[in-house]
Amino acid sequence: MKRRTFFLAALLLMISGSLFADDTRYNFDKEADFSKFKTYKWVTIKGATPLDDLMDKQVKASIDAQLATKGLTKVEGDAAADLLIGYQAAIGTEKQFTSYDSGWGYGPGWYGRGWYGGGGGGMTTGQTSTIYNGQLALDMYDSAKHDLTWRGVVSRTLDPKAKPDKRQKNLDKAVAKLLKNYPPPPPKK
Repeated sequence: MKRRTFFLAALLLMISGSLFADDTRYNFDKEADFSKFKTYKWVTIKGATPLDDLMDKQVKASIDAQLATKGLTKVEGDAAADLLIGYQAAIGTEKQFTSYDSGWGYGPGWYGRGWYGGGGGGMTTGQTSTIYNGQLALDMYDSAKHDLTWRGVVSRTLDPKAKPDKRQKNLDKAVAKLLKNYPPPPPKK
């Protein structure tokens, strides 16, 4: 019984750990010279569902902070920029069913002279919960060529009950992970 409980606890930890992990993907133009990109300007991606003004400011501030650590400077107004960047965000839901076995009752096992099928068993109960998943996609375009140069996407499980400072901290972590591999290494010659 102790082994079974230990196994179930270990399995639960593995599953819950994977639920809260970020999933990050990126791709880039392998022929682009990222060393020439020094400035950027925000653009709106056509067809993207806009966030509310407060969330838009938070997302842009988080990305601005990370891009500054990468040596990029934001320009505004009519100033020319090397990169045009925009983002898209989405929130989805999925259902999770969790079942619990009370462990009480009699089940199959070893009895006296041999194995028996046994009867009875523990009571199983369950509950359904909703998991919120957020996804942020960041696109960077070479302003001279009007070509997509770099694209990254990060997905993360969201806690709708989290306080604003905790949400901002999670957003900052997700954006840092999203831009971890920017700029990509120079092309090999």
